[in-house]
Amino acid sequence: MHIATAGNIGSGKTTLTGLLSRHYGWEAHYEDVDDNPYLFDFYNDMQRWSFNLQIYFLNSRFSQILKIRRSGLTVIQDRTIYEDAYIFAPNLHSMGLMSTRDFENYLTLFNMMTSLIKPPDLLIYLRASVPALVHQIGSRGREYEKSISIDYLNRLNERYEAWIEMYKLDKLLIIDVDNTDFINRPEDMRKVINKIDAEIHGLF
Repeated sequence: MHIATAGNIGSGKTTLTGLLSRHYGWEAHYEDVDDNPYLFDFYNDMQRWSFNLQIYFLNSRFSQILKIRRSGLTVIQDRTIYEDAYIFAPNLHSMGLMSTRDFENYLTLFNMMTSLIKPPDLLIYLRASVPALVHQIGSRGREYEKSISIDYLNRLNERYEAWIEMYKLDKLLIIDVDNTDFINRPEDMRKVINKIDAEIHGLF
């Protein structure tokens, strides 16, 4: 079974992925951030590095999905291949930070790759307001994230909401991060687990 967490920068995907991996004994596949050769350069010069970064993420997530399906294990994945294509790449294109030529090339690759894979059996979307995202991004103190603007986060949030509204690939669970503290409140984490249990039992 393939579970995936989705959400904007700072919404808590990586943290929740780890917590659920430990609780259920699922294998966790994390987003390649620390070893990403483009991320720091991208936040310093988005226009120059946007296409390189998106191609890197596309390749990385496609490889993850192939490994997940071959493993036969229940896996939880931190961010999906769909978010790159429906949120991040089109946002960069609309902001003039990725050329139309590069964007169309990217979409061609994405469409080819997704024709060869299955979507997650359950998508867990972490919905968070921009103030909550800003607080979380600031508290984790990643140097390359200091240049992220509120406008950029707003644009991403709008695209996330539009994507989730249309999401029909498989089961979907939405968690309101502004009113759910699954890190510091055990009762909130129990509620999240109860909701996931209800969705998972419907998968069998």
